[in-house]
Amino acid sequence: MDFAFSEEQQMLGEQARAFIANRFPPERVAELAESGKPFDEPAWKEIAELGWIGLSVPEDKGGAGFGFIEEAVLFEELGRGLFPGPYFSTVALALPALAENPDSLQKVIAGEAAATFAWAEPSGPSRLDDLDQLNTKAEQTNGSWTVTGEKYLVPDAGSATEVVVLATTSEGNALFLVSGADVSVSSTMDSTRPLGSVRFQGASATLLVEPGRTAEVVREIRRRADAALALEAVGIAEQVTELAKDYVSERKQFEKPIGTYQAVSHQVANAYVDTELSRSLAYWAAWCVAEKDERVDVAVAAARSHAAEAAVLACERSIQVHGGIGFTWEHILHRFYKRAQWIHAFDAPGTAQRAVIATSLLDE
Repeated sequence: MDFAFSEEQQMLGEQARAFIANRFPPERVAELAESGKPFDEPAWKEIAELGWIGLSVPEDKGGAGFGFIEEAVLFEELGRGLFPGPYFSTVALALPALAENPDSLQKVIAGEAAATFAWAEPSGPSRLDDLDQLNTKAEQTNGSWTVTGEKYLVPDAGSATEVVVLATTSEGNALFLVSGADVSVSSTMDSTRPLGSVRFQGASATLLVEPGRTAEVVREIRRRADAALALEAVGIAEQVTELAKDYVSERKQFEKPIGTYQAVSHQVANAYVDTELSRSLAYWAAWCVAEKDERVDVAVAAARSHAAEAAVLACERSIQVHGGIGFTWEHILHRFYKRAQWIHAFDAPGTAQRAVIATSLLDE
């Protein structure tokens, strides 16, 4: 069995790396992060023209007809390049629900809109695995739906124009496309991927997924999100480890590169080992998501748990071996560190993911 990427997939990764390096060098990422709205709309349209947004959308719906493996290639490269845009919220979170609405799907694929998914509530469920006790209500009157409620911790809320909302109806939970939301962007650690709150007061809504299928679609979203973030974490860990390796190879003390000292070299070596294990787990998770393998829940839990923690540690090790310069605001390392922390904190902590693995092992 060949576990390597195909030539086409490798070319996609090379294309993504070159595009991000050209359009989003560190100084551009910093500029967008400090602008208050890290969304480069011309670049988003270019990404759409490259076909990245609709990679896994069937050809008869206007997409490229590929699968999650191809998206996995992109998620890793976007993490490596610290891409400041709503690709994760659009492709990993919103796309499975938007597939039910051809008009919105076409707008998103064409780069005319960005999307996100709003599920967490200040006084209700906060995790994708917890769909009970929703306070956001959807009501139907004369065939038209309206939604009232509040969602928070919404990724890229300030950039998204299409908001997929989880709300409860008289027949159970359902997914809606809602317009007319009152959006406020929160001040969060990672300003390249801000969170926000959205409030609805009788907002017009379109039913995307009926109550009988909502739990299934939300499970698909959770699996895609965990796998995507594991892949982003691999890209982050790889990049900060490379930055560390290059620095300790050039920086000299007592006329020798500091990388020759064990206290320094072991930090870089440990980061490399953790990154490669994360990569194996993330690729396995991506394959399980793409193939709908029965082990998918264990795979995504293992990948997300390990890769997120490995990315945080890789950033900390890289900052440490860089010495004083690694702690400066001007250096890109703190932005990678904040994105790694964002990934680590998203939806559920590593302990919850390891509980999934433990349950699977003990129930065998």
